[in-house]
Amino acid sequence: MPLHLTKIAFGAQSFGDIESWYAQRRSPNLTTRYRPTRWEECIGGSLYWIHQHSIVARSEILGFSETAGGRWSIDLKPELVRVYPRPKRAHQGWRYLKGEPPRDLAEGEDIGDVLPGKLAGKLERLGLI
Repeated sequence: MPLHLTKIAFGAQSFGDIESWYAQRRSPNLTTRYRPTRWEECIGGSLYWIHQHSIVARSEILGFSETAGGRWSIDLKPELVRVYPRPKRAHQGWRYLKGEPPRDLAEGEDIGDVLPGKLAGKLERLGLI
């Protein structure tokens, strides 16, 4: 089973900002200072995007390549897949996703009834959801 990564959608004001980032690039990628130590296990896994304290979408990881400046590029499939939102605390850089990844949303599935990430996280810590 492949490993998955999480990353904050830094600077995104809405989910539409993340979608436009993908629409503007033929082959989306992220640059990072350090390649994951378990990078080979991440190929075929997904990068899960965190927005407003919730995991909201994912994109398949196609590979890793070194850039000219000695940094690393996480090469992503140019497809953004919405997932069932799950509360997730903010962090810097990327992190390995622990536990079971959130499921993809079915075509036409509405997420309007999903609680905001901060509220869902608090209720989860209280054992109410």
